[in-house]
Amino acid sequence: MRPTVHDIAAAAGVSLATVDRVLNQRPGVRHVTREKVETAIRELGYIRDVAAANLAKGRTYPLVFILPASDNSFMHGLNAEIRQAVLRSPAERTDIRTIEVPAFDPAALVSVLEELSREKPCGIAMVATDAPEVRAAVDKLVRERFPIVTLVSDLTGSLRHHYAGVDNIAAGRTAARLLGRFLGPRKGEIAVLAGSMLVRDHRERLEGFAAVMAAEFPHLAILPVLEGRDDPEVAHRLVADALGNAGIIGVYSLGAGNRGLIRALKEKTVDRTLTVIAHELTAHTRAALVDNTIDAILNQDAGHEVRSAIRVLKAKADGLAVIEAQERIRLDIFLKDNLP
Repeated sequence: MRPTVHDIAAAAGVSLATVDRVLNQRPGVRHVTREKVETAIRELGYIRDVAAANLAKGRTYPLVFILPASDNSFMHGLNAEIRQAVLRSPAERTDIRTIEVPAFDPAALVSVLEELSREKPCGIAMVATDAPEVRAAVDKLVRERFPIVTLVSDLTGSLRHHYAGVDNIAAGRTAARLLGRFLGPRKGEIAVLAGSMLVRDHRERLEGFAAVMAAEFPHLAILPVLEGRDDPEVAHRLVADALGNAGIIGVYSLGAGNRGLIRALKEKTVDRTLTVIAHELTAHTRAALVDNTIDAILNQDAGHEVRSAIRVLKAKADGLAVIEAQERIRLDIFLKDNLP
């Protein structure tokens, strides 16, 4: 049986009120008495149920999600998962709001973080733009005891507490292996569509992709990266122009903007065979898998990422440990044959 506050009070020879003061680090307890209570806690192996204590006190966790304002299907899906979390707020005792900032704009992100430092939410989850000024703003907030989780794209080298997202280098390596195996001995060029090299997830996917291509598929040449800023219209224009190159036999879309990619592929590839690997399972990429416009999709579970960010922020706010295995975000591979 787990020890209780009654056991602590009996072992220390004090009242329940005194035990409560020590557990909640409130004043009014003599040093010698505090030591007796803390000794009893250690000897009994008492572990405080913070969640139950917060429930009893009616504590609510104000949380903020910072997302890029972007017209791409993945971010729409991420927003939808946050809205689902808002619906669960009464049961999870959260108060969640979303702030959108211009995509790939470090200054705008820093401005929001500085404003939040004055509002003092319980935790912040953010899709990070990897820039020195963003890293400095995050580090300042962490030093001020704000729990911060990066979402989808990490901010490596910062003091952020946790990253809720897939291993993006592994994702890029996986894309390269799929594309190389699908193409077999064919020689040709590979077009790569990214959002922006300002975000770490895109840089890491490209790093992993290029490493495997160079080591294992040297007969496939990677063309200069097209940066579509995760905008379907920009992506459409860039891919449509690139596909005028008859040497392209494969496409890797490592970011969003896939609606534009799909439109360009349908317009330009009627008389050619292209192998295409893309990221994120959405209504548009699902349809493109089914009609063979795209060959494989690498997907991250946006719902798991949002739920993970909330769990970690609440744990950090309470000073509790994070269960790493529970928060590991898996990378799914979908073909038309195994669509959920």
